[in-house]
Formats: sequence, structure tokens, C-alpha cells
Amino acid sequence: MASPDTRGAKETGPNPTDRGRPGTKRHVITDRNGTPLAIRLTGANRNDSMMVETMLDAVPPLKGPPGRPRRRPGKLHADKAYDHQRCRRECRERSVIPRIARRGIEDSKRLGRHRWVVERTLAWISRFRRLTRRYERRADIHQAFSTLACAIIACRRLERFC
Repeated sequence: MASPDTRGAKETGPNPTDRGRPGTKRHVITDRNGTPLAIRLTGANRNDSMMVETMLDAVPPLKGPPGRPRRRPGKLHADKAYDHQRCRRECRERSVIPRIARRGIEDSKRLGRHRWVVERTLAWISRFRRLTRRYERRADIHQAFSTLACAIIACRRLERFC
């Protein structure tokens, strides 16, 4: 039986780690400090590597030196779930250096220096009670709450620097 919070909801899929119950997966891009730059939602059964193009295009312009604003980060650190030629090609097409761990070759401990930043941001997002368990059936409303949570996290991060 499906849990009441996701039954009939869009952008859900059978969660492979939760006995096939419907669930939602969050895809997040952060800067090196953990400030979320973009968030997208998909069904829990969607492969992470399928969202690389969407996530890279979702990053808003970054403020930098005067002139043409940079649209994307310089490097992308990703775990072994993104180890596909398609992901590397999408990064290179957008002038982003891919730093993706390779399956069976690289140890995951090396990547852990950068990966924990994203995991910490996902934990910050999960601290918002409304997002811990999905109550909304409509995907656009759940996306809006997720984006609002990221905006609040970004504001809190900026308050520390000011």
C-alpha cells in the first residue's frame, strides 16, 4: 500500500530502497560552501545521471567580475552515479570541468572531501518539516516549497558573511 503522502502524486516513482513505495528524489547543485544554487525533483526510481543536463542549465547567473556574467560553475564534483560518457560530454559542452568518480577505479574516499557539502545541504533541506515527508500531491507545489527552503538556506548563509 502506498503511503498517504505520495499516493497519486506526480513526479513520484517506486523507491528502490523503500520496498517500492512511491517517493521523490531531490537533485541539488551547491557551491563549495553548501549554498544551494538549483534544486529539481524527480521520481525516486529516476537515475541520477539523467538529470545532469537539466541541473547544469538550472544554475542561475553567478556574480563575478564586471563583464559578461558566468552562467555555470567552473567544476562539477559528482559521485559514481554520474559516471557516464553522456554526463562528461554534457559538462564539457557547457565549459564545466567534470570531476566525476569512476566506478571500479577510484576510491570513494577521495571524492568524500567534496561530496559531504552536498549531503549537508540535503540535510538542511530535510530539516524543513514540510519537506521531510511529502504532503503535496502536486509536483509544482512541492517544487515551490523546496525552492523556498533553498532560498531560506541561502539567506541564512549570506547573513553569516555580512
